[in-house]
Amino acid sequence: MSRGRQERSSRDRTARDSAPASTASSARAGTAGRGRVLVARLDDAGDVLLAGPAVRAVRTRAREVVFLAGPNGRAAAELLPGVDRVIVWHAPWIDHTPPPVTAAGVEELVGRAGGIDEAVLLTSFHQSALPLALLLRLAGVKRITAISNDYPGSLLDVRHVVDESVDVPEAERMLAVAEAAGFALPEGDDGKLAVQRPLPDIGKFTGHCVGVGGVADKGAYVVVHPGTSAPARTWPADRHRQTVRELADDGHQVVVTGTERNLTAYVAGDVAADLGGMTTFAELAAVIERAGVLVAGNTGPAHLAAAVGTPVVSLFAPVVPAVRWAPYGVPAVLLGDQQAPCRGSRARVCPVPGHPCLSQVTSEQVVKAVRELTQ
Repeated sequence: MSRGRQERSSRDRTARDSAPASTASSARAGTAGRGRVLVARLDDAGDVLLAGPAVRAVRTRAREVVFLAGPNGRAAAELLPGVDRVIVWHAPWIDHTPPPVTAAGVEELVGRAGGIDEAVLLTSFHQSALPLALLLRLAGVKRITAISNDYPGSLLDVRHVVDESVDVPEAERMLAVAEAAGFALPEGDDGKLAVQRPLPDIGKFTGHCVGVGGVADKGAYVVVHPGTSAPARTWPADRHRQTVRELADDGHQVVVTGTERNLTAYVAGDVAADLGGMTTFAELAAVIERAGVLVAGNTGPAHLAAAVGTPVVSLFAPVVPAVRWAPYGVPAVLLGDQQAPCRGSRARVCPVPGHPCLSQVTSEQVVKAVRELTQ
């Protein structure tokens, strides 16, 4: 058994040993035996998509699954299979532009969480579940499961302890929390990322790839998504623009996506279809699903590609570990110096002059990677 599997096995035993005696009898109760269950992931869209397998595990035994998301994760939460209802709340200890802590904000969450029977709190390795656990206790939630390496006192019923020095894919880390709470994926579920079906009709966006009207066949184009939520994870815009031109020269139809319209227009130029600012999150999922490959940094659409089964050329800055955050469960080519000085810094703005981890990646390397993934 590998060291990673040994670590996970040990963590699972710790979780099971800490579970209350009622867990086994609840498991026998079957679907809906656990009432209304809240699953929380309070940061960005990609983080929420990676929580998908954990949500599906909870769905097997919950009467209702309520997902608690931050503003940046709402659209992704609404796409997750198994979610019945989404609550949006701006957490002061999670968001990169945190709101102030106010009595009114606390009262809002406590009121909206009323009627929840239990909660499964999903966090990254650098986040604490305890502030949310405290607020959910005030809302009357009786059973709460989360990772906590800090002593939780009476805030948690199932304390899942992990060795944070061992890098585990984020989707697996969160699924392990659900399993610690007594939820398991249903028979036949492969544990990969997924979105609700059907996705929206995108003929109005992609018809040009097969002529006027019509729906593009799978692989009819390559999607290039130049934006990210943090400058430290961003490949230069001129490299994206050059890549689009070289992809077109290599025989690919190219579609550029994103929310920053000036950026997407620059990258697309007169070569690619520019969908900047035009798609909803669900429409973006459908656009990416029809692509042969997505070219993107470590950002939500890379995980959206994984959720719809599209291979990814991942322009990955090592400010967070690729083992945890690279596209999960789909073919991917990882580009970027994973040993660069910024490694593990969690920096949002590059701390190294010249941004060497990504600036050394060439457009030729990206085109070559696209070619590998489409042949």
